[in-house]
Amino acid sequence: MVLNVLKRLLTPVSFVILFRRKAVSQGVQRVDRFHSPMRRLCSVALIVALAWMMPNSTAFAQGGQTIIRDAEIEGIIRAYSTPLFVAAGLDPKSVNIRLIQDSTLNAFVAGGRNIFIHTGLLLASKDPNALIGVIAHETGHIEGGHLSRTRNAIEGASMVQLIGTLLGVAAAVGSGRSDVGQAVIMGSQSAGQRIFMKYSQTQESAADQAAMRLLEETERSARGLEGFLSQLGDQEILNPRLQDPYAQTHPLSRERIDTLRAYIATSPYSDKPPSNEDVEAHAIMVAKLFAFINPFIQTMRKYPETDQSFAARYARVIAHYRKPDLKTALPLLDELIHEMPRNPFLLELKGQMLFEHARPQEALEAYRKSYELLPDEPLIIMELARVELEVGTPELIDQSIEHLSIAHHLGAANAFSWRQLGIAYGRKGEMGLSSLALAESEYRTGQLANAQYHAGRAVSLLKTGSREHLQAQDLEEAIKVAMARRAAAKK
Repeated sequence: MVLNVLKRLLTPVSFVILFRRKAVSQGVQRVDRFHSPMRRLCSVALIVALAWMMPNSTAFAQGGQTIIRDAEIEGIIRAYSTPLFVAAGLDPKSVNIRLIQDSTLNAFVAGGRNIFIHTGLLLASKDPNALIGVIAHETGHIEGGHLSRTRNAIEGASMVQLIGTLLGVAAAVGSGRSDVGQAVIMGSQSAGQRIFMKYSQTQESAADQAAMRLLEETERSARGLEGFLSQLGDQEILNPRLQDPYAQTHPLSRERIDTLRAYIATSPYSDKPPSNEDVEAHAIMVAKLFAFINPFIQTMRKYPETDQSFAARYARVIAHYRKPDLKTALPLLDELIHEMPRNPFLLELKGQMLFEHARPQEALEAYRKSYELLPDEPLIIMELARVELEVGTPELIDQSIEHLSIAHHLGAANAFSWRQLGIAYGRKGEMGLSSLALAESEYRTGQLANAQYHAGRAVSLLKTGSREHLQAQDLEEAIKVAMARRAAAKK
């Protein structure tokens, strides 16, 4: 099945950073936040200035996709995935796993070693093995180089640009018209490159074979994957607009499912249940996602007071916090922390709750404890840095700069974190470094004119020949190239 050739991509997709309180400087658009520490300060809403086709709708609507960032959930999925990556001969650090807030069932590989998973798939997964089976299949696509033909085309595209393109793919598939998909992509003003994505029965069968081998090597049951594919197989009789995207982008066949069932009949691990640790982690992940995505009443119905499991109590804490009812949520959270004092994610959530209710000093204490327990998690480091900047004493501003720099070194840089760093340097009076950071932020959002201004200012203020001065010059050149490409694409 070929998802059409996606033609021109223009300038980077516009997006805004979601964060808890107010826009910290002019030029950052404030929107209603996604109520979750999952989006953290790194959460990116792809506010696509275009219409896109929902898989279960016949009408176009203004919409967007949110990439959710949450250290705890990403850690759980990473723990599930790492053995599979190792078995496939991949460096686990080279594979990015990103969550998309979308109720449909979907997971896909795009742009090389990037696995995208919809929250709908996570919530629908009945146990860890179902999710692990899907990840094994997607890992098979990476291992087999099934997207290698697109690698050069999308090498320079950012993750945000890639998602904008995929929205166009969804529009084309959902409507059955390639011109619709092309119009959506052109409307998104993404970078000027061509992207061609193709999923075939051959590739899907090859990925299935790889998944079975990877599950065998990691001593995992394939029953979860078989159950998931069988569930999607029932959708083949539906109108394409009513199908989940996974069924559209991963064409199914009776032969594929029969082959998987034949393997299950002979595998010594088919009846091996997931470990208690994996089951508990899966329950926590689902509870956390459900409570942040759904209204209070739905969460309380799914996780009633009679359910005293950790996952259920965790969900109720989040439900009360989102209501918002901090007087109820905070004591419930403190009970969980008392039971698990070395759980960094509970302390992280406490920090968020306190910060959002204008108690920054208490939030700072909670974030510091979380950071001490998990010092290499960039999302927690960036949250800590944001609170330090908000409190704003000279010592804490220095610490904020240090922590933002550490997070960037760990690969977690994004437009909002660069803006935070620019603000921090500005408060110290280091205007050259401030302009350099702000230029990085504007460049990442596609605001090229603003980026050019700040980069030029940085070049003029920073010491000639210094590392930062050279960085500003390099960025200035990159901005000029991007502006030239944008101008050429508009002709």
